[in-house]
Amino acid sequence: MNQIQIEKNKKDSRISFRCVALGIFIAVILKIFAFDFFRVEGISMSPKIQDGQIIFVNKLAYGLVNPLTAEIFLRWKNPQEDDIILYLYENSWVVKRCVAIGGAPLEYFGNSEYNLIVGNKKISLSSIQFHKMRSSEKIPQGYVLAVGDNYALSYDSRNYGFVPEKNVVGKVIIK
Repeated sequence: MNQIQIEKNKKDSRISFRCVALGIFIAVILKIFAFDFFRVEGISMSPKIQDGQIIFVNKLAYGLVNPLTAEIFLRWKNPQEDDIILYLYENSWVVKRCVAIGGAPLEYFGNSEYNLIVGNKKISLSSIQFHKMRSSEKIPQGYVLAVGDNYALSYDSRNYGFVPEKNVVGKVIIK
């Protein structure tokens, strides 16, 4: 090999390295701020999402997420009813359905069976949930009611209260 060919190979190697490094950098930025994949653990969202299923999350659906706090610091849209959302609760990622948004009225009824009606949706409540939530006449502004599709086996807003919109970091896209 002559000197010119050696220099050309070195230059090609540097360009290839830079392209690979740039690709990795872009992929990391996209994963941190834009899109992510998660494996679902549990059956609270079945039958729509199964235990062990991989879901795709659009982190840009509602705003720009701060990767250090897992909160949205620049919001351009709020979660809507029926969105399947991802949020952080007690240092765990949680996937639930947004059943209602801030300002929605809550109607409670029940004798031996306790229920909550939000809009046209009827949600079963345990007696503990019923008595805990009954003090709220509507969902506070800036919060959502997040409930698993599998009402009977879901640990959700009925147990720990309304979810702050700032904690909702993405919209689940199931594929």
